[in-house]
Amino acid sequence: MTDVIPTEFFTQPGANPHAAAAELRSRCPVHRIDVPPGAEAYAVLGNKVVEEALGDARLSKQVENLPARYRHRAVTNSLLVVGNLGFADPPKHTRLKKPISRAFLPSRVARLRPRVQAIVDDLIDAFPENGEIDLLTEFALPLPLTVICEYLGIPMADRPLFLEWSYVLSQDPLQHDEAELKAASEEFSDYFTQLVAERRKDLRDDLLSEIIRARDAGVYSEQELLSTLLLLIIAGHKTVANMLGNGTALLLRHPGQLALLRARPELIPSAIEEILRYEGSAAWASMRIAAEDMHLGGVDIPKGSFVHLSLSSAGHDPDVYDDPERFDVTRSPNRHLSFGHGPHFCIGAPLGRLQGEIAFSTLLRRLPRLELAVPPQEIAWLSDSSLSRGLESLPLRVGKRLPR
Repeated sequence: MTDVIPTEFFTQPGANPHAAAAELRSRCPVHRIDVPPGAEAYAVLGNKVVEEALGDARLSKQVENLPARYRHRAVTNSLLVVGNLGFADPPKHTRLKKPISRAFLPSRVARLRPRVQAIVDDLIDAFPENGEIDLLTEFALPLPLTVICEYLGIPMADRPLFLEWSYVLSQDPLQHDEAELKAASEEFSDYFTQLVAERRKDLRDDLLSEIIRARDAGVYSEQELLSTLLLLIIAGHKTVANMLGNGTALLLRHPGQLALLRARPELIPSAIEEILRYEGSAAWASMRIAAEDMHLGGVDIPKGSFVHLSLSSAGHDPDVYDDPERFDVTRSPNRHLSFGHGPHFCIGAPLGRLQGEIAFSTLLRRLPRLELAVPPQEIAWLSDSSLSRGLESLPLRVGKRLPR
């Protein structure tokens, strides 16, 4: 392991990062990487080592364990990393997770099915009868944002604000523009501090009220309350939007697989797992720091190093998947790491899967002539400093729309 992977491998992976990852992975499952630029940092690319690392308590998620020169910048500029279960180790992680975990149990999430179906149908009803749409702005983003806003019990009218804040605040605080991050953090905090004060006078049966009750019982601090809300809004819509955009693009680029799904809609849950493996919503797992000197994938990693776990590369590892570059909606078994593994397994996975199942089944049933409106090579992938893996836009031709 001698070469240092350039920052662009992380921030600008492009349409097909899998070939570059495969070449690196074949040499060694762990490589030095320049992220954040100039730091002691490692990229973990092999599936088995990524899975091992996801459950390794020596890899800390707490901002307090960042090297000193990065700690102040992260805490000052990013509300996201300072007080929620996504950036905490036990016992803090356990405390922050408990008040919201019941809300995401599969049995609770299943009750949302009729409402999610209605939102999906309403969005499709707004498509032109014959014409072009951008799936991202007209479907993939508004669906999960509507669902998470309603579930939290926060005003849908302010949806454009949440989209803007979550785009900025999901960026890496150690690579993104500090002033922009700080401004968005302050705006988000001001808005939700006011909303929380109003809701406190009128607590309801919604997730926001649950979180306020936890704050008033001393489980959360005020900052942890705000940071948890931010995590739920970002994780609750951006990852689902990516899954819908990435998945639709994959299906339209693999017409045989699309035809199979139309003929056998019962395969949609299996197709969602394959979409998440092949082109998952997050290219990388969230921040981890080596809390002590450690050995990972045959490589010595010093205490204080950033350790970046590539979920994207792990999903294409031929040591685990037969012919990993083949997109196959019938693939079984298909155990992937897109929702993480271990104590930080994604709490919202049941809600993400439910929305994916309803969205894909309804799109395929109601839009039998759906097709790309641009050549596949013109579909642009988003380049930024976030962990996200998604499209800038997805122009589609609707062709024909069947009734709900």
